[in-house]
Amino acid sequence: MIRFKTPLLVVLMLFSVINLFAQGKKDLNIVFIGNSITYGAGLADPATEAPPVIAANYLKQQSNIGKVEIANQGHGGYTTVDFLPTTNGVFKDVEKAAQSFADKQGLLIFSIKLGTNDSAIEGPRGAPVFPENYYQNLKLIADSLLKEFPSSVVIFQHPVWYSPNTYNGAKYLAEGLERLTNYLAEIDLLVQDYAATYPKRVFVGDTKGFDYFKKYSTTDLQPEQGHQGTFYLHPNKQGAAALGNFWGDAINKVVKKLAK
Repeated sequence: MIRFKTPLLVVLMLFSVINLFAQGKKDLNIVFIGNSITYGAGLADPATEAPPVIAANYLKQQSNIGKVEIANQGHGGYTTVDFLPTTNGVFKDVEKAAQSFADKQGLLIFSIKLGTNDSAIEGPRGAPVFPENYYQNLKLIADSLLKEFPSSVVIFQHPVWYSPNTYNGAKYLAEGLERLTNYLAEIDLLVQDYAATYPKRVFVGDTKGFDYFKKYSTTDLQPEQGHQGTFYLHPNKQGAAALGNFWGDAINKVVKKLAK
């Protein structure tokens, strides 16, 4: 009988280790808030190729992450104004998406990537949204989410570069790109300000995408015809994969911070 005790002990210890490891995995429920880039405009199959889907797939492969559920609240042409809880816009859809996770275990995350359409000279709702107003709009959105969903966290992903001749149904051009560039500092400042009012609830997410798409615009963005020639705005399949992985990596860094 004695010779069977050691293998049994080993099995029990192994089971215990595996069980502890499984308990250490964090389940995530993520609502992605954004515009056409978040939605996956121009991709053959946004349901499998859009950045939020790629981000979820990335996260599922990480050793510290368990189940990952997502809701894609990307809407083409939308600005921070459209998502304000006071404008009878799509904020209610964001709420419904978050509420749909109520019966699921896991950390509720709002991943927000807005700014492209805000930066336009004319066209999208509220555009142009000047940097100080962009800050206030993001704060209004985040304040409402943090209060309504007290166990959630908000991650602001930096918006990404577009070519300075971008002019389709909306007019962006170099003026818009400059405004978009100024939004980056507003996001960073907003997150710093939240450190006092909502500690460990609001984070800066990806900061790599802007420079990445500026460098790889012709390989990772779709060539589109506009009023000032071929412009680059929406990621192609390769670009959407890169952006999704950037978002996934940024989200996982936040999850690891919260686990410390």
